[in-house]
Amino acid sequence: MDLNLLRVLDALLQENSVTRAAERLGTSPAAVSRTLARLRRAVGDPLLVRAGQGMVPTPRALELREEVGALLRRFDDVLRPGAGFDAVHLQRTFTVQASDLLLTGLAGALTERIHAEAPHVDVVFVPEAVEGGPGLRQGWVDVELGVLGHLDPEIRTQRLARIPLLGVARSGHPLFRGRIDARRFAAADHIGISRLGKRLGPIDEALAAHGLRRRVAVVVPSHTAAMMLARNNDLIALTLSGWLPDTIAALGLRTFPLPLDLAPLDLGMAWHPRNATDPAHRWFRDRLAAAVLAPSGAEDEGS
Repeated sequence: MDLNLLRVLDALLQENSVTRAAERLGTSPAAVSRTLARLRRAVGDPLLVRAGQGMVPTPRALELREEVGALLRRFDDVLRPGAGFDAVHLQRTFTVQASDLLLTGLAGALTERIHAEAPHVDVVFVPEAVEGGPGLRQGWVDVELGVLGHLDPEIRTQRLARIPLLGVARSGHPLFRGRIDARRFAAADHIGISRLGKRLGPIDEALAAHGLRRRVAVVVPSHTAAMMLARNNDLIALTLSGWLPDTIAALGLRTFPLPLDLAPLDLGMAWHPRNATDPAHRWFRDRLAAAVLAPSGAEDEGS
C-alpha cells in the first residue's frame, strides 16, 4: 500500500472527519474524500460511516487505528537521524589511529567517558600509518586523530585544539642551569621523533631564522621512546603543553617553553563521510573530542 494512503488513513482514524483530516494533512477535503474511497476498496471495509452530522469508525477501523499509528511512527524513526539510538545498548568497536603521545594522554579519559554511557563499546588504538594511508577510505579506521594531512579529498575533518609544543629533558640536564635561549637550545643534542626517520622539521626552520643549527643525535619513531631516552641522557625531546604532566614528573623529566617563534600544533580528527550521519559514530566522535579537550592529568601540569 502507498505510504501516503496510510498517512491519510491515520488522520481519518484520529479525526473521524474528512474535513478535519484534510486540515491536519494540509490538503483539501475533496482530496481526502477521494483517498478514503481508495482506502475502502483496498481494505474492503467502509472504515468511516455516517452517524447524524458526523462519522464514526467501523469495528475494522478501530482495529486498524493503533496498528497504523504505530507503523507510521516506526517508519518515521527509521528515517529520522539518530532516532532510537541509545548508547547503553550499543555493542561496537571503534578504531582510532593516533600517535602514542595522544593515545597515552586521552585513552584513560576516553574509556571512562565511554564506559559510563556505553559499557559494551570497545576502543582499539592503532599507530599512525604511513602518511596518505587508506585506512579511513577502506573502513578499517573509524577516526584519525592528530595533525591532519595527506587526506583523501572526500574525508571530513574537525579541528579540536591548538596546543603549543614544549621542550622536555631530564631534570638534571645542564640546559636548566641558565636561561634557555635559542642559542643554548640549539647547542644541546636533540631527539628527533619521526615514523619515517626524518631528521629535520619545523624546529630546524625556526632555528635557521636565527642563523642556528641543531644536532639531532638520534631519531626514534615515537614520543614514548623519546621520553624514555631523555630520562637517562642529556638529550632534548618535545612534548605537548598540558599533556601527561604526572608521567613526565614520574620519569624525572622537566618541561620548558621553546625559545622559538613556533606555531602551535593544530589537532583534529578525520572520518569518512560514510559515517557522517551514523548516530553511534557521531556519539563516539563527540566523546573523543571531549577527551582531547580534557586529557588525563592536564589540569595538574607543573614544570
